[in-house]
Amino acid sequence: MPQLSETNRRIVLNSRPHGAPVPDNFRLETTALPEPADGQLLLRTVYLSLDPYMRGRMSDAPSYAPPVEVGEVMVGGAVCRVEQSLHPDFDPGDWVLANSGWQDYAVSNGQELIPLGKQLEHPSRSLGVLGMPGFTAYMGLLDIGHPKPGETVVVAAATGAVGSVVGQIAKLKGCHVVGVAGGSKKCKVGVDTFGFDACLDHRATDFDQQLAGACPNGIDVYFESVGGKVFDAVLPLLNVKARIPVCGLIAHYNDTELPAGPDRLPLLMQTFLVRRIKAQGFIIFDDYGSRYGEFLADMTPWVDEGQVKYIEDLVDGLEQAPEAFIGLLEGKNFGKLAVRVGEDSFPVSK
Repeated sequence: MPQLSETNRRIVLNSRPHGAPVPDNFRLETTALPEPADGQLLLRTVYLSLDPYMRGRMSDAPSYAPPVEVGEVMVGGAVCRVEQSLHPDFDPGDWVLANSGWQDYAVSNGQELIPLGKQLEHPSRSLGVLGMPGFTAYMGLLDIGHPKPGETVVVAAATGAVGSVVGQIAKLKGCHVVGVAGGSKKCKVGVDTFGFDACLDHRATDFDQQLAGACPNGIDVYFESVGGKVFDAVLPLLNVKARIPVCGLIAHYNDTELPAGPDRLPLLMQTFLVRRIKAQGFIIFDDYGSRYGEFLADMTPWVDEGQVKYIEDLVDGLEQAPEAFIGLLEGKNFGKLAVRVGEDSFPVSK
């Protein structure tokens, strides 16, 4: 169903998932077009970002952000065009980055919008390599990981929107980079496209041995977004004063109980103590929002000059978002996953 100029489609949380999300957890609704009041804007979604953190927002467990309520629009960042403006700082046709959610249209008072200008050659980049994932990679690696030339950096989910950028920045900083991904095809891209020194399939039966072989000098920085068996293989290889930026734990997002087996917390804490390891979680815009301009100043020329490459996985149609999101959590996407919701042009063609 195409985006229309008279009605608003929106995907709401129909029910909370138990374990992995299923299509019935989402519901597509059609409502009247919202109308902006004085000082507000009407935004039209062009590209919608799909990201692993959204799984956490579907649950009502305590977290760093409030959950999506049942019946409310799913949260998500979007690249939008301003359709109507009753706000002095924005004009119709402007591009903006907004947290407007899984819907065609949204009203905003202008707060928390990131202006993207009147002309935008590659709008979807602002959701990926020049958006939240790229920003996460940049600040997590450089501000928490502090990579030094010659050090070994290991990155999980290495061909995803965050991991692929982490590895490439680490290469720019002179590091030995080992990626971890799911499947031989992704691993090949990690080496051939993103320039990693090695990329290992975590599904391999001898993954632990392969990782040790690829990191003969141990691991100085491990960029964590997965957890699970990947972290188990990394832990014994961490060097003294290793750094672990933690931006996610996708392997555990669908867990409904603690993992089976012995309590490994004492071993973990002993390793952290003896080797003086720093592990730091971060929420990118909460912790680094004021430094977004610094990130863009470095990343934009890196992308324009081909020093940082990116892959986009674009899905057409808002109605495809639930299925695409479920696939994201299963590792089916390749690169940055986004939904093309509407037309780039302004005004939208009828």
